[in-house]
Amino acid sequence: MRSRRSFAPHSHDGTLTHGDARMTAPARRALFVDRDGTIIHDAHYLRDAAQVELLPGAVEFLRAFAAAGWLIVVVTNQSGIARGMVTEAQYVAVRARLDALLAAHGVTVDLTKHCPHHPDISGPCRCRKPGTLMYEEARDALGIDLPASVFVGDRWRDVAPAVALGGRGFLVPSVDTPAADAERAAREAECVADLATVADRVLR
Repeated sequence: MRSRRSFAPHSHDGTLTHGDARMTAPARRALFVDRDGTIIHDAHYLRDAAQVELLPGAVEFLRAFAAAGWLIVVVTNQSGIARGMVTEAQYVAVRARLDALLAAHGVTVDLTKHCPHHPDISGPCRCRKPGTLMYEEARDALGIDLPASVFVGDRWRDVAPAVALGGRGFLVPSVDTPAADAERAAREAECVADLATVADRVLR
């Protein structure tokens, strides 16, 4: 995975230092994108890396944002781990397979964040979407400007963090998207037919 981080020394308050000069690293925009049902086929508790299947238009969508200088961050709820249906090793293998498939098309994922919890099993957490912890951690790791970023997924929980953090949210319905999620996104964010429309609205 390529790294876009600066290798200039950092002070404890997060500012870059160079001799006596002090500089603040410019924040960057990110495309936060859901995994299952948005860029790959939702196999429901996917644990076999051989079953990773990119959805039509996903490569072109991610490539367009990357070419425009946006960071690509995959953010995914993986409650199958808490349920005992997917092991961490299986999750890692699936993630590696997705990264490899995208790399073969010239797309690099800058960061992937996953929540392995389920509130009924492992208790409440701040990382499970629509919680914002994974986005905040990505911000801190990569210097992301969250209000300038875009949040995309096929469920309201993927879009809600945009509302909470001041970004721009798009719901792209899949076969599993509840009608209520699409209706709420249309009212409070944006609901569009496909990934290409997101790219057109943001990058045009």
